[in-house]
Amino acid sequence: MIYDYEAFKRSVLDMTKIDLNAYKEKQMRRRIDTLINKYKMSGYEEFLGALKSDKKIFEDFVNYLTINVSEFYRNTDQWELMDKQYIPELISKFGPNLKIWSAACSTGDEPYSLVMALSRHLPLSQIKILATDLDKQVIAAAKMGLYSEKSIANVPNDLKNKYFTKVGASYQISNEIKARVEFKEHNLLKDIYPDRCHFIICRNVLIYFTEEAKDEIFKKFSTSLVKDGILFIGSTEQIMNHKDYGYNRKNSFYYQKV
Repeated sequence: MIYDYEAFKRSVLDMTKIDLNAYKEKQMRRRIDTLINKYKMSGYEEFLGALKSDKKIFEDFVNYLTINVSEFYRNTDQWELMDKQYIPELISKFGPNLKIWSAACSTGDEPYSLVMALSRHLPLSQIKILATDLDKQVIAAAKMGLYSEKSIANVPNDLKNKYFTKVGASYQISNEIKARVEFKEHNLLKDIYPDRCHFIICRNVLIYFTEEAKDEIFKKFSTSLVKDGILFIGSTEQIMNHKDYGYNRKNSFYYQKV
């Protein structure tokens, strides 16, 4: 079975450019085995054949591999800190035309949260955010901009009332917010990173990567940032050796390139 999984990983890399070696193996194998059982297949070889021949199974597989648990204004105290301290600092230092990258953006909750947070400080016309993710299905969902009540629970009430419309049991984000975000497919492990960024947000994704993969990604984020640019990460992703990557730790979630 080990050999089968090794061969499966190589084939997946050829097909999708997703390197499963970069993910924690026990957790990733459990997710893949669950999907194989769902389709009542005998093992990796049969499942691989289905991935090659069935577009729906292939898309389900890519979607299932990526971790898409997200919500607006996750960890609200950190977004309040951004609003009161870091956005004003960035605008003061770099001006209003900030280059901002929301990496591994999932269903769009974080880049849209960023637009709304920035709207307290800048006209919407001056806000532009690049949002990227490996999974084209979640990008499609992000572009649609339809969210559950639970997903938007932490959005400040004034912004929620201004930028969301109730549609049945869901909430549609306004076109004026959507227009400020450009979505693209991007593989953090393989693709070229944007450069000259003033602010990068990548939250609650890197916990699923190996230490070697995280090391490479933190280095690349540092290279992508301008001097004094800021990286905003998730609650379980503290960078213990941040100085090795050229960061100054502002607090547990925010790191500034020195």
